[in-house]
Amino acid sequence: MKYLIAVFLLLALLSLTLTVHATEITVFAAASLTDSLKQIAATYEKTSGDKIVFNFGASSTLARQIEEGAPADIFFSADEAKMDGLQKKNLIDAATRKSRLGNLLVVVVPDDSRLEIKSAAGLTNAAVKKIALADTRAVPAGVYAKAWLEKQQVWPAIEPRVVPTENVRGALAAVESGDVEAGVVYKTDAGISRKVKVAYEVPAADAPKISYPMALVTDSKHADAAKKFLDYLASEEAGQTFRQFGFILSE
Repeated sequence: MKYLIAVFLLLALLSLTLTVHATEITVFAAASLTDSLKQIAATYEKTSGDKIVFNFGASSTLARQIEEGAPADIFFSADEAKMDGLQKKNLIDAATRKSRLGNLLVVVVPDDSRLEIKSAAGLTNAAVKKIALADTRAVPAGVYAKAWLEKQQVWPAIEPRVVPTENVRGALAAVESGDVEAGVVYKTDAGISRKVKVAYEVPAADAPKISYPMALVTDSKHADAAKKFLDYLASEEAGQTFRQFGFILSE
């Protein structure tokens, strides 16, 4: 009986120690990273004892929140421009900055759609009355999509049909609901939905290079723990998970 009590007390003490030393790391990350990062964090938490808390959204919104002083330890952006903006203001630790991932754009339609879209010009079809895009003025997915459509010289014809959304997941949801005939999202977003299908995959050469950088936020209150998680995000183990979700690992 005394042995059982001793074991119980030891386990309780270990549990208390882990609780006391666990660090809560706040990660501001692009919406398109939601599923992959949740899986990676679940694995990391089991071995590190730290807790990973996410704030997912459009990279433009997240960058603005950091500029306004929102508490964050790590920023994981869907484009280099948003990270550049924070670096110019010394709001991220440039020494920790790393371009981790790439992605591709795809045109998606509802799973039961009969539309055939074999190029950007296919979006000018009269049957495509509404096209969901993340906000083309600020959100990386929308900025990338607009640049592609401009390069293909179809933007003037498509612009009046665009339904802007808060982020890329919003564009995906609009297609899933059937509220629009098509949308332009990341290939990784299309991969997690059973309600849409890829009508056209944009060749990498036809679109801007899509790059996801990550870095420590300068005002991080848990810099040491955050750097360890950044190292894990750069590891081969995390890379395997990113690959599973369709991301391209940067060289």
